[in-house]
Amino acid sequence: MGLFGFSTKRQLNGRRIAILATQGVEQVELTSPRNALRKAGAIVELVSPHKLLKGGKIKAWNLVKWGDSFRIDVSLSQAKVSSYDGLHVPGGVINPDILRMDTDAVDFVRSFFEAGKPVSSICHGPWMLIEADVVRGRTLTSWPSLKTDLRNAGANWVNEEVVQDRSLVTSRGPQDLRAFNKKIIELFGGAVYLAERQ
Repeated sequence: MGLFGFSTKRQLNGRRIAILATQGVEQVELTSPRNALRKAGAIVELVSPHKLLKGGKIKAWNLVKWGDSFRIDVSLSQAKVSSYDGLHVPGGVINPDILRMDTDAVDFVRSFFEAGKPVSSICHGPWMLIEADVVRGRTLTSWPSLKTDLRNAGANWVNEEVVQDRSLVTSRGPQDLRAFNKKIIELFGGAVYLAERQ
């Protein structure tokens, strides 16, 4: 029970969150935030470009080898930003490198920022934020190898486990998931997000 006598465990009831991912997504960066969001009551849907699907599933990367397959809930071609209250962009080296070459995926990410909706990203996921041109003037973190990329794109990169800059939360990698998951539940549970001017 929470401080005021009611449960705080379902604070995301009714919120719809999209996870944008494709082949090679880092498994734990998909499953751990998804589980945390669902436990908090959110409806979480895995969105992926339809042209990359095999049997409606994507295969994850599990640290040093291929991991499990995950069923896609919504094809990117059918996904509408207006249907969601927020977006999570996981990492893995392969996943964002494929997605940043897909203009529809990049537009999907950019549209959440244009709508002022909350976005979370971890590890190599911020490659998508660079491609969407939404990091300029923001403070964020990522996997260390993205530091120069982010700084070149106009971001202020810091080496911290989790960073919030307005409606964007970022984190370095799997080692930070506990802090990251706590912060994104707060992020997606926020009351109202106003459109930000880029």
